[in-house]
This record gives sequence, C-alpha cells and structure tokens, in this order.
Amino acid sequence: MIDPLVTTYRAREAQYAALRDAALAHTTRLIGEAGLKIHNITGRLKRADSLADKLRRKPGRYRSLEDVTDLVAVRVITYFESDVAAVSRLLEAHHEINWEHSVDKSMMHDPDRFGYMGVHYVVKVPPEVDQFIPHITEPPQHYEVQIRSILQHAWAEIEHDLGYKNREAVPREVQRRFYRLAGLLEMADEEFMALDRLSRDYAATLPERVQSEPDSVFIDAQSIKHLLDVSPVRDLDEAVAAALGVPLLTRWPDPERPQRLAALLHYVGVHSVGGLLGELRRNTGGILTFATRLLPRLPEAWLPAGGARPGTGLVNHALLRACANPSLDPQEIITALDMSGVLSTRQMVDVVLDTYAEISGEVKVDARHS
Repeated sequence: MIDPLVTTYRAREAQYAALRDAALAHTTRLIGEAGLKIHNITGRLKRADSLADKLRRKPGRYRSLEDVTDLVAVRVITYFESDVAAVSRLLEAHHEINWEHSVDKSMMHDPDRFGYMGVHYVVKVPPEVDQFIPHITEPPQHYEVQIRSILQHAWAEIEHDLGYKNREAVPREVQRRFYRLAGLLEMADEEFMALDRLSRDYAATLPERVQSEPDSVFIDAQSIKHLLDVSPVRDLDEAVAAALGVPLLTRWPDPERPQRLAALLHYVGVHSVGGLLGELRRNTGGILTFATRLLPRLPEAWLPAGGARPGTGLVNHALLRACANPSLDPQEIITALDMSGVLSTRQMVDVVLDTYAEISGEVKVDARHS
C-alpha cells in the first residue's frame, strides 16, 4: 500500500524541484557575494521511493510532508574544514534556522565518536527563494543545507556506501579501523588548513621579501604571479607590447600561466628572483630586440589572443637562454607553453633559432635545426 504522503509528494514533485533549483541558486549567490572559495555546490531532491522507505522505517513519525525536513537539500563542499565554519556563519546570518532539526557534528567532542560529518542545517525558505516556487495549497516551508569539507564528504559517501549509519551498525572487529580512519582524516584536514595558511602567509610577505632580499626568494608560481605586476617584468612586457603595437593583456584569464613560467625558468637555470631580476635588468635590450624580431614571425602563437600575454618578456628571456646553451632545447619551452599553431613545433623551433642567429650575428647552422 502506498503511503498517502508519497502520493502527495509525487503530485507536488515539480514544486519541490523548483524549490531545489531556487535554493541552490540562492546559496550559490550568497557564497559568491561573500567571496568564499569552495569546491562545489549541488542540489538534491529526495526520490519518492526513498521517502517511502523512510516512512516505513519510522511509522507514525511524519504526519505531513512538512515534517520531512530533507525532501530538498543543498550540499556545500568546501576545500577545508575551517571553511565549513565560515559557510555556516554566512547561512546563519541570512536564514532562520530550525535548530531542533539541525546538527553540527563538530560540536560533538566524544573522543571516540563514530562518523566524520559536517554541519546539517534545516532552514526556513527565505523570501528570495519563496518567490520562485509555484504556488500550491501547502508550499514547502523548509529545506536542508549540508556543509562539509572534501574529506568529510569522502567519509560520509564511503560510510553510506558501506551501509553503516551508526556505531551499532558496525561490527566490533571493524570499529577500531573506523576510529583510526576518522582520526587520520581529521589530521589530514588540519594539515591542509596549515598548508593553506602557510601559502597565504608566503604570498603576503612576497612583496617585502622581493624588495629587500630577492636572492632568498625562490622562483615558483606565487613569486612569478607577483613579479608579473611589478618592475622590471611588467615594464619589459609593456615594452614588448608597445613595440609590436598591441595591448598588454593584463587580465588574461590563465591562472596556470605563472606555474608554467616558473617551470620554464627552472628549465633554463634561473632559480631565484634575485637572479632573474638581475638578468632582466642586464639584458632588457637584447630580450626586447629578440621578442620584436621573433613574434611577428610567429603570429599564430600569440596574435589570436589579441595582444601580448603577461610574462611575454620572461618567455623570450627563456628562449634566448635556451638558444645560447646547446644543452637546452627551445622545443621544451614551445611545447610547455603550447605555442604551436599553424606551424609545427619543429618549424617554430627553426624560426626561434634563425632569429637568435640573426640578432647574435652567428652564421653557422645550429645542430638543433631540422
């Protein structure tokens, strides 16, 4: 026999789906406006057969659909456990929380607690969401928001797949391994948070360290990202762009470019910021001459972007060093930057070597030519 609540739910499923979509959009907007960096946000609508199973397991507990608080859920997955608290505070500030049906697992301090979950809130549908729900006689009043870190989510998903809902469900032989795993995941979450703090602290101190002790600063993605906005790297990029008569694309959407540029500089033997800055200041004229001779011969590699990309000067500096050192191969740089277009990588390498030979006055054929 089908429970009347299941029948009602199926009849109103479109309205609940609308609530899911509106709640997801609302939560996404709140988190975006707050500037919080998270892994992802998803929405979920309870299946009718899952509702039927829940009603069978707990007979008499639910008198109306409003008593079932998890028909609609929004799940927020953060990168770090500390971000769970930040998202929680944000939701508390913008929603009326049903505390009777909400739970914060982080507040459970039992040292041998079973499970590793985040925060589950049941929130009253706010006006910003309610306006997008089609009118029905008894509209939904609440939905659930789950907030977990990636590792908490991994635990919950695996635990659910294994079918273990609580401590009593787990055979005694495997309980100890569950506790050990929960401890390992908590330690991993803490270590990831520590790495995040160290990374942010490192980025915050970079400007001062580059200014006062550049030789002690290692070439990496973060130091390159900083250098792209300051002299002499920015000045060289602007000079190349001006010589080519194109804009410098200061807002070029390529977050991986600093990492690639760092790898290229390491390949050609430049490992410290101090060393790089010294070389750029000594060789600005040569780099500029090389770039303005080379790039017009390889329009396929950069012109489709509409201008010169940040770090153009560093790329040409790396190419110059590769050309000058027979043990290095310009092809490594071209391949790493995915510069090939209409021309093959081999053809581009030949153009690079020919340009280098031209500006350096060399007449002999480089052995690296095809």
